[in-house]
Formats: sequence, C-alpha cells, structure tokens
Amino acid sequence: MHKTAAILAIALALIAGATHAAETWPARPIRLVAPFPAGSSVDAAARVITPRVAETLGQSIVIDNRAGASGAIGVEVGARATPDGYTLTGGTTSTHALAPALNPHLSYDPQRDFIPITTIGHLPYILAVHPAVAAKSLQELIALARSKPGEIRYTTVGNASMARLGGELLSNLTGAKLTPIAYKSSAQSVVDTIAGRIELQFGTMAPVLPHVRSGKLRALAVTSSKRAPALPEVPTAQEAGLAGFDVTLWLAVFAPAKTPRPIVDRLHREFTAAIAQPQVREALLAQGLQPETSTPAAFAKTLAAEIARWREVAKKANLKPE
Repeated sequence: MHKTAAILAIALALIAGATHAAETWPARPIRLVAPFPAGSSVDAAARVITPRVAETLGQSIVIDNRAGASGAIGVEVGARATPDGYTLTGGTTSTHALAPALNPHLSYDPQRDFIPITTIGHLPYILAVHPAVAAKSLQELIALARSKPGEIRYTTVGNASMARLGGELLSNLTGAKLTPIAYKSSAQSVVDTIAGRIELQFGTMAPVLPHVRSGKLRALAVTSSKRAPALPEVPTAQEAGLAGFDVTLWLAVFAPAKTPRPIVDRLHREFTAAIAQPQVREALLAQGLQPETSTPAAFAKTLAAEIARWREVAKKANLKPE
C-alpha cells in the first residue's frame, strides 16, 4: 500500500512539474538546429518563419547551423537535446526518411527520438546545367548522357540525399549512366556547377534559383509532378517524358521526444499560424517552397510511410550508408 502511494506521489509530482514547465515556457530564447549550412533550404525557410513565431512567443529563436554527414550531425544534436521546448530541429526527407531507410545503424531514430511539430512545405529539385553544356532540354541532356556513359556528373550531398536517389531513379528510367559527385552542401555544389566544373546540378530551389534567374545556370526541368510556382516556365521531368518521376523534398519542424504535450501543441499553433501569414507564404513561394502544414499525428503517419517508401527505393538502387 505504501509502495503504491509512493509511486502515485512520484507520478503526480512529475505531471505537476511538466505542467508548471509548460505554463512558464518560454522563459528564455529557443534554439532551432538547422542540420545544413546557411543558405540551405531548411535554413532559408527557418529564417522566414521563426521571426514571426518568436514575436508571438515573446522570445527570440536562434538558428544553429550544424552541417555535416548529410545532416546527421545536426539532427543528432536535436535528438539528444533536453525535451523542454528550448531546442527544435529542422528536418527534411533526407534526414528523417532517407537516412533511416539507408542505415539501420543510424545514430538517431527519427520516429523514436522526435515528435513532429508540423511540416513547413514541399519543394521540388531543379535539374540545371552550366550554359556551356550542350543541352537545352532534359531530353537533350539524356541523349548526351547516353552518348557519353558516366561522363555527365551530377551533384549530391551524399547517399542519404534526395538528389542521390533521384539521380539513380533518373538513370533507371532513361538508361543514361550518370556519375554522382558528393558535396558537403548544396551551396558548395552550386559554386562548382557555375564554374563549369560539374555538368548537372540536382539541387533544391533556395541555392539554385537565384543563379537560374541570373542566367548563370540553365534550368532544364523541375522534379515535381506539377510545375513550380517560382519557375512556371520550366517543364516538369514528367512533361519531358519521364513518367513516374516525382521527387520532392519536404521540410518539417521537430521537437525531442518526451517534450511536454502542451509545449508541442503551442509550437504547432504558432508555427502553423506563422506559415499561414500572406507575407510568409509569399516569401516561401519565392524560395520555391510550396507551404503546407500538418498536425503532429498526421505527419507521424506520413513519416512512417516515407521511410518505408524510400527504404524500397534504396534497396533497388543497392545504396548503402556512407
């Protein structure tokens, strides 16, 4: 009897402590870990959204860029953080679906170690080349790659990246042998593509779009099933004849597992409200991102399905963790 009472007292104390923490939160600045460098898609979106969230919360939100290992370094920082609402993590398809699909021994588990706050949106990749490359359309690039097996190189940020798996899918669908070149970040790969040191940029909108608009790169196609609002004149890969080629990246915000539910719910409300603001939506669309939010429960189901989907794709491509 005394033992049962003691256990009940401890449980009530823990609940009371969590409730008090949620009531006083946030009492200091919040950190959002971006597992990629400044200028990446996660970083760019976060810098648009977080000032609005910070304004309503009454505390600043600091972006903490922790790049490396295809995002695994930063994500692990977020996974190991104290679950008190003061550390959030920006995640992507690459960090939270592709990485576990490729590596059963990953240092973090995106489903066990995190609780979703909301998705931010989806964005396609741009297939772009240096203007000197003798291809003005995706079909011309495919023909060029077929005539020179392995000589057309494309950019990735490692095996656990959408560009890497997307490149494998492109090769499988067309029979054109492409050579992946891994970079630490998309920003670095763009520099080499602009300089003409690599032929094909398989990149997200944020680092690539400005150089397409300036004429330093030529966009051949976008990888989504529909044309991108930021580049309405550029056809999709499906329009170029690649049926079934639909490769997009989602961005999302996560908190460490065991973060008090009232804090998760408050973060969800504030982030979704910020993303719904017209000025924020306009800025995200300008980055090539299609804003879209979700509930924590709905996105948890989506995440499980995504991991299963990309595990099958990786298996067919015989990709292994680096």
